[in-house]
Amino acid sequence: MFRTIRMWFDPRTEERAGPAPDYRFSLANERTFLAWIRTGLALVGGGLAVAQLIPPLAITHLRELISLALMALGGICAVRAVDRWVRVDQAIRRGEDLPRAYFPAILALAVGLGAALLCAAVLLRIGRP
Repeated sequence: MFRTIRMWFDPRTEERAGPAPDYRFSLANERTFLAWIRTGLALVGGGLAVAQLIPPLAITHLRELISLALMALGGICAVRAVDRWVRVDQAIRRGEDLPRAYFPAILALAVGLGAALLCAAVLLRIGRP
């Protein structure tokens, strides 16, 4: 794990990876990174909103669980964004194929499952005071 973190910030990593790529590819990679950071921030903000604005739900601590899950997904998204940014940059510099990305599918499934659970919670609450 520490090797991966060191790879993110070690300037020698770029030198070993290969020559500087066309700036358009670097900027596209950076835009993708920033989009993932925005997604992470939105998830964290949504988690804070759930914790502060939603009244307690019928299931004990469900609100807190949803809030923590959203904030954790946001943090994971931010960490995954920087890791992906570095790996794609290295692949571009080496002229290799880009690494496969499974995280978007995992994130989409997690958000979809969370939405389904929230819909179920809302439907169970219909007709109750």
